[in-house]
Amino acid sequence: MEELTYERIQVNAFLHWLGKTVFKIIGWRADGDVPDIPKYVMIVAPHTSNWDFPVGLMASFSWRFAPYWVAKHSLFRWPFGGLLKRLGGVPINRAAAHDVIEQATQFFQRHSKARLVITPEGTRKRVDKWKNGFYYIAKKAKVPIVCAYIDYKRKITGIGPIITPSDDAEADMKIIRDFYQTIVGKKPENFGDIQILPRT
Repeated sequence: MEELTYERIQVNAFLHWLGKTVFKIIGWRADGDVPDIPKYVMIVAPHTSNWDFPVGLMASFSWRFAPYWVAKHSLFRWPFGGLLKRLGGVPINRAAAHDVIEQATQFFQRHSKARLVITPEGTRKRVDKWKNGFYYIAKKAKVPIVCAYIDYKRKITGIGPIITPSDDAEADMKIIRDFYQTIVGKKPENFGDIQILPRT
């Protein structure tokens, strides 16, 4: 996870208008509000299509929400890499999972206000199981997990349960699993199984 040496673009009046206008044109809406909590990991699911990023971006504009979000480092190539970083993108090398967890934990420790968005599936392609780095980051950093969703069936983005990782990881994941089972992605067949895996 790259050190944040750049300033993230904040959601001004124009971007807020843009998000709401685009959603109105395409028939979507951003439901509810993001939680007013200083620090948290937000997971977004399902992640089954390239369309998830622009839909999620417009939702963040509608909410006036300016988080950081992690994505594979190969996405941050010229000519759009600099813009993606200014929009909150943080490149990660997935080959170093433990290092990502440690660096993300340090990110929360260094900032008094820190919101980090992660797509647990890690890719829009079909995966057998979610990657659980988000859970271990939240647990180690001692911050809650906010469940956000993109539902293509209803054309709604929204916020679900807020979970504080406990000593019973399976019970925590059951809450997450039960919530997302009714959410429909762009390509439902690509939605991965939600399980907690031991950290190795």
